[in-house]
Amino acid sequence: MKYLIGFILLAGIIACNDTNTNTTSSTSSSPNQRLRILPRDSAIISGEMANPYVAVDVSPMDMAWLPVDYPKLTVKKSLPVARVIYSRPHKQNRKIFGNLVKYGERWRLGANEATEIELFRPITIQEKTVPKGRYILYCIPEVDHWTIVFNSNLFSWGLNLDPSKDLYRFTIPAQIKNQSVEYFTMMFQPTETGADLFMTWDNVEARLPIQYK
Repeated sequence: MKYLIGFILLAGIIACNDTNTNTTSSTSSSPNQRLRILPRDSAIISGEMANPYVAVDVSPMDMAWLPVDYPKLTVKKSLPVARVIYSRPHKQNRKIFGNLVKYGERWRLGANEATEIELFRPITIQEKTVPKGRYILYCIPEVDHWTIVFNSNLFSWGLNLDPSKDLYRFTIPAQIKNQSVEYFTMMFQPTETGADLFMTWDNVEARLPIQYK
């Protein structure tokens, strides 16, 4: 009988030692052994989840409407006056005009594809009538003025423009401001006679006056 009791006690001691060994091994394992973090998961944890389908463009596309609040007025089923589709490059601590954007050279007024303006009715710019339709917009910047060009070469990339298809040219003042704008911006600003197509990037801004009925 005493041998049986001794055997039971010995078996219990061995079982306790095995449990302690397993517990120590589990608690001493590294965090990555306890919770495996795959490379794909690390992006989620760091808050930098990439788009798995297509890369996000560093110069996102945007749209400017005239009237400015037209998207809210679509329930009225009335046509807008104009819209501009363009891409918005950003400054990234670079000097823009006279450096990245050369004076005296064609600039697409944005990035990537050529900037497009669609007119839903005729407009007047500097006493010239521009018929309704779709046009490419580009710019030839100088220090104190910009030349804004309406071109019919639709679906062109960047500055793959055909100057022989230029339709209208307008020279407008360019002003240097104290404030610097990070992202290139185009928007319509209402005036007493119509609206200005306002364009700004870095510390330069320009306005193309538009009249319409």
